[in-house]
Amino acid sequence: MEGRMSTWTLLCLLVSGVGALQVNIPKDLYEFARGDNITLPCSFESKVTDPKTLVVITWSVQDKAAMILTYYSNNGHTDIKERFEGRISVDVDVKSRKANLKLTSITLADNKKFECRVQIPGDDEGKPAATTRLVVLVAPSTPICNIEGKAEYGKNINLTCKSEEGSPPPTYTWQNRDVKNVPRAHDPRTTDKGGILSLYNITKDSSGFYICTSRNKIRSATCNLTLAVMPPSMNIGSTAGIIGGVVAGLIVLIIVIYCCCCRKKKEKGEEYAMGVQAEEYSDKETARNGESRYADGQESDRDESIVRSPVERRDKYEERSERDYDHRKDNDDRRSDYDDRRSDYDDRRRDYDDRRSDYDDRRRDYDDRRSDYDDRRSDYSDRRDRHERYDDDRRYDDEPRRDRRYDDDDRYDEPYDDRSRDKPPVPANKPTRNDYDD
Repeated sequence: MEGRMSTWTLLCLLVSGVGALQVNIPKDLYEFARGDNITLPCSFESKVTDPKTLVVITWSVQDKAAMILTYYSNNGHTDIKERFEGRISVDVDVKSRKANLKLTSITLADNKKFECRVQIPGDDEGKPAATTRLVVLVAPSTPICNIEGKAEYGKNINLTCKSEEGSPPPTYTWQNRDVKNVPRAHDPRTTDKGGILSLYNITKDSSGFYICTSRNKIRSATCNLTLAVMPPSMNIGSTAGIIGGVVAGLIVLIIVIYCCCCRKKKEKGEEYAMGVQAEEYSDKETARNGESRYADGQESDRDESIVRSPVERRDKYEERSERDYDHRKDNDDRRSDYDDRRSDYDDRRRDYDDRRSDYDDRRRDYDDRRSDYDDRRSDYSDRRDRHERYDDDRRYDDEPRRDRRYDDDDRYDEPYDDRSRDKPPVPANKPTRNDYDD
């Protein structure tokens, strides 16, 4: 009896399971490349067979619990959210139990988990919804490699590698080559995780080339960097500071030496001009006005040398000869300094003579121009004199003719004078009083 009851119960459960609502999506994961037009399939089974029965189909994004669209079978109307307008549609056939979602030009923003839900009045048992994952495949972008930390002996640094985009998320691997571009293994203490290669207690041997590869199932991309490990004292900032300090010190030292030399040279010149040389050698000059030609203390030495032994006299002579040699050497130095100043003076004198000669040449040129001007002025004066004489001759010729005409016209008007007969005739070329006045 118990066996019969269990069999009947199982049969009822199977019958009820077959009649319940069942929503199904064939795969849990779908992969498509970015920019493709895709279809996410969804099918359902129901115990309700009346085609006029209302069927409501809903697609939503499960990650954000945001509804995408809703389809109503009684009027065939579909409500689509505004931000998905133009990109999403639904392909529904109630008879064939199909409710597929279509997407166009998918992007990384569509890389989400989608849910298909079916609602039928009178059939709310079973599995009313199914989910699937959409993976938009994007090749990794060229990664960016950087060094975090100072590349100095004994330091710990990180080499980072990161691609801005890539779906599925790319994985990163590092390769290491020495300065001769020969592949080598990483140091045992080195760690590589999530695109970060950590180097500990780096040395000169850590220098070389490091290559990072970013890869997913579509393709891969690489970047590389050069690591040059330097001693702490050889960094650029400290090296530049040391070089600058040394250069500044050298400049100051040269200026000080130059000033000292100029000052010493000036003092020597003043001493020489004031007759220091003559005073130093006064002990060698002849005595004047009854005074001894030896300096103080030397005369006594001379007197003592008479009674000294030959050895003492020789030592004294050598000491005096050495002192005289020093004086002569100092004198030669001053003489050389004097010759240098004399040569400088001669150079300035020659420069002055050259300028004076240039001045004399300009002066002679000026005198020549002035003489030329005087000649032209004299010539002008001669022409003017000739012109004036020409005017005088014309005036002299015209005036007598005018007088004779006047005499011919007025000779009968004047009273008769017998004395005019005795007067000799006036020559035609006799000058008038006005001409004499001129």
